[in-house]
Amino acid sequence: MKNNRSRMAIALSIVTLVLTGTVLAASTIRGIPNGNPQGGQHSDKRPIIGDGSVTFGAYDPHGDFGNDSNSKIENLFLPWEDVDLSSLTDADNYAQQRGRDLLISVEPWSWSTDWRSTPEKLIGEILAGDYDANMAAICSMTSGFKSKVTIRWAQEMDEPENRFTWAHWSSADYVAAYRRMVTICRKHNKSATYMWSPKGKPGLAKFYPGNDVVDVVGLSVFGLEQYDIDHFGGPRTFAQALAPGYELVQAFNKPIMVAELGYAGGTDYVRAWAAEAAKKHPQFPDLTAVVYFNDKEVYPWPGLYGLPYWRVVSDDAIKLANAP
Repeated sequence: MKNNRSRMAIALSIVTLVLTGTVLAASTIRGIPNGNPQGGQHSDKRPIIGDGSVTFGAYDPHGDFGNDSNSKIENLFLPWEDVDLSSLTDADNYAQQRGRDLLISVEPWSWSTDWRSTPEKLIGEILAGDYDANMAAICSMTSGFKSKVTIRWAQEMDEPENRFTWAHWSSADYVAAYRRMVTICRKHNKSATYMWSPKGKPGLAKFYPGNDVVDVVGLSVFGLEQYDIDHFGGPRTFAQALAPGYELVQAFNKPIMVAELGYAGGTDYVRAWAAEAAKKHPQFPDLTAVVYFNDKEVYPWPGLYGLPYWRVVSDDAIKLANAP
């Protein structure tokens, strides 16, 4: 359930909400590293950037790409409830200092451990306008940023097996909610780009909210070698993993990004993905960028695969991260 702070926030004007910080921090924005960025260390998992490459970026909470001049997009994850929006200014400064754009993945819930809402309750409140102020506050805050901003709202809605509350809405409800949020956001941020970002599953087309509210399409592409062997009979390439989702969204005639990319497995597997992921592929003419998810998976994969470790660090660090 929404807590009293969020109920109060909805009743306030947007200006007051932003200036007084009524949306308070039970959780922080995820993506901008604390401390000094690392960057530049060798890893077989780092995407290979070369001539003719698509634009590369990262969700990089550890700062591994902090000083990497090849990284041009900074991805953040932001709940729209129980968060200090003023920290977005730090993200803008961090990105602007490095000549990067911001991709802000807005998740319509709270990361607070006491937050509880069913899919039915959440969509009812959104369509009733209860969360209009939350979205308006985020978009008002980002309207004056120096960095170019892309808003990615309620991603992977077409994957009902994941943890996202909004992935259990009907397609009609999702479309109505997405359109409402983009319409509100545009009133407060005239320059942002808006991303619709399915997982890439069959049936995703029914969740498409319309050309007028989508500027770019984002997909999620992850490669886990053991999963590939178990489900596809052998390791897949980046191109093989991307193709099904790409073919489903290409009909919308929008630029396409891989908004979340990760791969894990043996040395040959990750080297192959690193060599292919940021390369320009003729069969994907609309692919403009890939954004690496540089962290451990946050939700268990189905079966016995656990939480894959996507971070681009040494094998020793991976073993330590996966230790019980």
